Amino acid sequence: MSGSPYAAPSEADTEAMLDAVGVDDVDELFDIPESVRFDGEFGIDAKSEQAALRETKRRLSKNDDLTEFLGRGHYEHYVPSLVDSVSQRSEFITSYTQYQPEVTQGFLQVLFEYQSLLVELTGLGIANCSMYDEATALAEAALLAKRVRAADGHRVLVPEYVRDNYVSVLKNYTGGSDVTVERYGTDDGNVDLAALEATVDDDVVMVYAENPTTLGTVEENLGAVGDLADDHDALFCLGSDPVAMSVLQRPVDVGADVVVGDASVLGMPTSYGTGLGVFATREEFLRQVPGRLVGVSEDEDGTRAFTLTLQTREQHIRKERATSNICTNQAWVALRAGIHAAWLGADGLVDLANELVELPRDLAADLNEIRGIQAPIHDRHHVREFQARTDQPAPAVASDLESEGFAVHAVDNHILQVCITDANAHAADEFVAAVREVTE
Repeated sequence: MSGSPYAAPSEADTEAMLDAVGVDDVDELFDIPESVRFDGEFGIDAKSEQAALRETKRRLSKNDDLTEFLGRGHYEHYVPSLVDSVSQRSEFITSYTQYQPEVTQGFLQVLFEYQSLLVELTGLGIANCSMYDEATALAEAALLAKRVRAADGHRVLVPEYVRDNYVSVLKNYTGGSDVTVERYGTDDGNVDLAALEATVDDDVVMVYAENPTTLGTVEENLGAVGDLADDHDALFCLGSDPVAMSVLQRPVDVGADVVVGDASVLGMPTSYGTGLGVFATREEFLRQVPGRLVGVSEDEDGTRAFTLTLQTREQHIRKERATSNICTNQAWVALRAGIHAAWLGADGLVDLANELVELPRDLAADLNEIRGIQAPIHDRHHVREFQARTDQPAPAVASDLESEGFAVHAVDNHILQVCITDANAHAADEFVAAVREVTE
């Protein structure tokens, strides 16, 4: 009945609201089975707001204070205070889906600018205004490929380096269709073209690759992957992110038909689950794009105006014709990404991306000087992260580093994955010293 646990409505207010909706009791507003109804007891002692905050801080203080060198899909970059300041304005923070353009022009314009950013970076004609995350965007791309494929087919090919949780989402999401997901081989952190050529045939509807890859490597064979997909009338789907794309080959130039990824690298701190899925594709697939698109038009006075021009879920009138089950969006996260991108500008975005190539190169070189460490494993350019081989068991090294105040991924018995960005670069020297301490 109230937005705040410390500012409940008065009895008179409650009675007035109940009278307005024509019921006698609050319980009549809900249909909750007895078996799961709240019985009036939480088993938690009541506290004042001040005491509750004090208790929360006490409990949170028990968490380990670690400097993270973690990556593999979750990346932190410095988010300027401007992003918080603008995105937390009441006009934005209280908004849900922007169905009413007459009262949400500002929000719709920012989402249009966000879409425009993705169109410019990918070179593709269409980008929607948000998806849940990269994994669901990849799954939606597979379903789109299945729908638009000129001939019959059902196989989706993904490289070995793709994260298992992404493949799990992809398989689960496409479970209602006859789509099957198969992995193809990689070599030194990039696509193994011979292995891909051996498995791709006319039954393949989509080939997926990443740039940068899950391993942090820059994929050098994208044009050839796109050609192989095109030769078999399959769609080529490329995974990337808006920061990396500012310095890497444009997806359209290597034959990509769909680009997916996570744009929460802009505007959001590491959120451990909250993402912002990227979905861009060719204009010919406009009517197959999942989610929502913001378009620009004119109002009756001839003034430029923004509105939701496509909602392919058809949730309002024709569910049976829906091409996607995306039923809400990440509009506020997209808003933050758009604000951050505007703050950086084109030059700032490129400068950040170049830094994300230089930082892992320099850190890997420093780690490679330590006895018992080979870094990087893959003889490639890297973005943000790289893998390092350890003579000692990698899980033990990661555990010892945790005791020193640093967190890294142990991805195999003798392989660590290390991620460095502008957010943790200040601790690089201390991290190298800690690695030397626990391995030599």
